[in-house]
Amino acid sequence: MKQNKILALKYRPQNFKDLIGQEILTKTITNAIKIGKTPNAYLLTGIRGVGKTTTARLIAKALNCENFGTQKNCEGEIICNSCKEISNSSHIDVLEMDAASKTGIDDVRELIENSKYSPVSSKFKIFIIDEVHMLSKQAFNGLLKTLEEPPSKLKFILATTEVKKIPVTILSRCQRFDLKRVNIDKIINHLNKISKKENGKISEKALKVIAQVSEGSVRDSISLLDRALIFQNINTKNEVDDNDIRAMLGLADKSKVINILKEIFEGNTKNALTILRELLDQGIEAKYFLNDILEILSLINRNLSLGSIENDKIIPEEEIKLIIEISQNIKIEDIGLFWQFTLKTMEDLKIISDEELTLEMYILQLLHLKSIDKNLESNSSDVSNVINEKLESIKNSSDENKEKSLKVKSQLKSTGQVKTSVVEKIETKNVDPIKRPINSFEEIVKLAIKENEIELKYDLERNVKLVSFKKGKIDISFNEKLNKNFIKILTEKLFNWTGERWIISLNKKIGEKTIFEKKNETKNKTMNDAKKNLKIKMLLETFEDANLVDINKGEEE
Repeated sequence: MKQNKILALKYRPQNFKDLIGQEILTKTITNAIKIGKTPNAYLLTGIRGVGKTTTARLIAKALNCENFGTQKNCEGEIICNSCKEISNSSHIDVLEMDAASKTGIDDVRELIENSKYSPVSSKFKIFIIDEVHMLSKQAFNGLLKTLEEPPSKLKFILATTEVKKIPVTILSRCQRFDLKRVNIDKIINHLNKISKKENGKISEKALKVIAQVSEGSVRDSISLLDRALIFQNINTKNEVDDNDIRAMLGLADKSKVINILKEIFEGNTKNALTILRELLDQGIEAKYFLNDILEILSLINRNLSLGSIENDKIIPEEEIKLIIEISQNIKIEDIGLFWQFTLKTMEDLKIISDEELTLEMYILQLLHLKSIDKNLESNSSDVSNVINEKLESIKNSSDENKEKSLKVKSQLKSTGQVKTSVVEKIETKNVDPIKRPINSFEEIVKLAIKENEIELKYDLERNVKLVSFKKGKIDISFNEKLNKNFIKILTEKLFNWTGERWIISLNKKIGEKTIFEKKNETKNKTMNDAKKNLKIKMLLETFEDANLVDINKGEEE
């Protein structure tokens, strides 16, 4: 039985013209080869699937091609022996090494020994090292001298997804080329061509979904297209549509995600959770769902800040209408807050194993935030109406009552002052009228003591370790004894005490010692210092049963 090649290999670019989305890089490399100004070592970097290894082979082909730069340039069916052998990975002078499996100095030493010999059948001996960042420190050190001054007939081509892990000494010896994420439109066109060649029946919307999920990676998009074509073969439908692709990949229907946000902004808890349950039943992945939320929030922000998004060809028309519709009653401050909560939930997913529970709590948190904001707006609006009515009556009063009206007006001082005063009373029914600024974690503990919040104070001192503190945002780590409602309680108290919303984030970092641990350390140090005091030493030696229990600083006379 004949084994068909997977599409990612079948449609791998065989020359620079086939390489999509990297036109500037292609032009620079080919021009350098034509004029003979090629570097000793190339470094190709970029995300997975944009063509790093493919580009390395194309460079090797161009360097050793018998026809490169001539009218007989290797294209179509006219291919020289060197290009054929490189395509088949059988060229004796082009050696590929996977640094992920050969990381040690011994592997590099073998490579360097090999580099001393001249090429057998071509212009250059070429070493392609894939995932070069995986090499050990000793291996990199072994490469240094050879990279800087290799034999004239030797070229290195290094490829990596994590350029930051490569030592600066290696980077400085290479000519670096960054392969960009490929534009979605170009990926869609590329997938369309492949689909037609494979006699695939896939809708334009389905191709858009594949292109968006691939995140700029051509290989990922072709692999997903391969799955879609297989799905088509066993599917009774004539054409694979976007819903089929979403079901296949566990993606949420974008319109449903937009509707969830719409229900949240309108404060409809039941409807929002019903839509979420539908999506969970369809098998959506939490990561993709939260990414969709971020994308929609970004589009709403663009619509509010930069104007209409109707000209965006990537977004379907019905989704654009939904986004424009819900943008009308949203403030940019809400978008910023929702964005932060979404990022926080993504971090929580790394700690919490139950994705469904995490998403449900995430939706409820957003609804809670929106309900607080709605109440404030409602109260503010009511107060504003009362004030406006009062001022209107003053304005329209008769000449006889003008003097009395002016007295009332002077008492009101200004609309803004009265509005603020009344809103504060409404907002802070159970809150102190004076909002306290909090500038440190220790101040929160002091406030908890002052407000007689004993349970909160106990948790803050003994079960919480501070990772970072900023105004409005606290990162903490915690132990297993922490009250399960701690974050909810602390968030509410901070809002009551400061009049501002605070974000409490759980962090995997160890953080500082607890306040209780710090106090114990200070106490132990003080006790040890005291025991070294001559008078106390004599006292303890004189009375054998005596022991130093505590130290209290007395008041100075």
